[in-house]
Amino acid sequence: MTVQNSKPLKVLVVDDTVVYRKIVTDVLTDLPGVEVVGTANNGKIALSKIFSLKPDLLTLDIEMPVMNGLELLARMRKEAPDVGAIMLSTLTQRGGEMTMKALELGAFDFVPKPQNDTAEENRKAIKDAIFPMIRAYTRKKEIAKILGGTSALSSTREDKKKAHLLSGAKKPDQTLRGRREKSEIVAIGISTGGPNALAEMMPRLSGDLGVPILIVQHMPPVFTKSLASSLNSRCALEVKEAINGEQIRANIAFIAPGGKQMKIVAGADGRQRVIRITDDPPENSCKPSADFLFRSVAEHYVGRATGVIMTGMGSDGTKGLELMSRNGATVIAQDEKTSVVYGMPKEAVDAGIVDVIAPLHRIADEIRKTIKHPVADNRLNEL
Repeated sequence: MTVQNSKPLKVLVVDDTVVYRKIVTDVLTDLPGVEVVGTANNGKIALSKIFSLKPDLLTLDIEMPVMNGLELLARMRKEAPDVGAIMLSTLTQRGGEMTMKALELGAFDFVPKPQNDTAEENRKAIKDAIFPMIRAYTRKKEIAKILGGTSALSSTREDKKKAHLLSGAKKPDQTLRGRREKSEIVAIGISTGGPNALAEMMPRLSGDLGVPILIVQHMPPVFTKSLASSLNSRCALEVKEAINGEQIRANIAFIAPGGKQMKIVAGADGRQRVIRITDDPPENSCKPSADFLFRSVAEHYVGRATGVIMTGMGSDGTKGLELMSRNGATVIAQDEKTSVVYGMPKEAVDAGIVDVIAPLHRIADEIRKTIKHPVADNRLNEL
């Protein structure tokens, strides 16, 4: 795995634990294109080294003495806004809550601290998780330079042009299927940069939206519950971590539990739809997987669904969206400029299955255009 960059990505390793400083330093040293410029055991020392060593990125522990990771991120936001951070987070409820706050303060992503029996197992776990994040962060910096001179107006015009071309492309079975109906469900797939993207998009949706929302955010156990709690405090819609067997209801956003798969199945009466949480294997190295959810939505809501693919690494979601698209769903993708990582949306766009490409601040509006809103429909019927 090689990070393609003209200059080495300079990284400062910050952790109060000697073991993790050693593990992370060794992992990053093995990655071509990355230079570990130093280490620090608390935020105060790290802040001074940011000014002297000028790193591009920090790997950052949250709970540290003197100045913790959240306090350091707050200072960085004001004094070193161009320096990124990847958090090392503990798999606990407190760790999940603090990680959500870290992401709100501008952290790029997080790596759960492994708790394996041996240092070698922990090293491998961190290596497998952090390598793609380093590549994605490097790519983000490169794209930011390229797009830096592009005005918001020209970007929007280009997005509209792309969306127009895509929406004009006939889907494989469109002539047989006929006109789409208004959506009765919204399914969202999202990964790196997702918590902040959802925190901006979801509050733009009204509490009487009229349809349920199902969300797959790539996260480990515990963290999805913290994400749901954080979003619920911001949104007019109810946001909750999904529970196995519960009925899908309008005006509720259900987030797939970390480390599990989520799909839709028919209820006992054959009419209602319920959530099934399973321990099926990962897909695209993801558990939960957007593809896993999207396939079930395609099956149970033919011609009556909206699929949304947002910021994230990799290609999870594309195959499921292809099936949704063939079954008459409307597909919305986040644009490149507002995506923290333009991986998942790009794969869907390149596959030719996207109807609308929109910047983050417009995605809620695009969702509203596709859905069946009972209040609005009743008013129209009264006219």
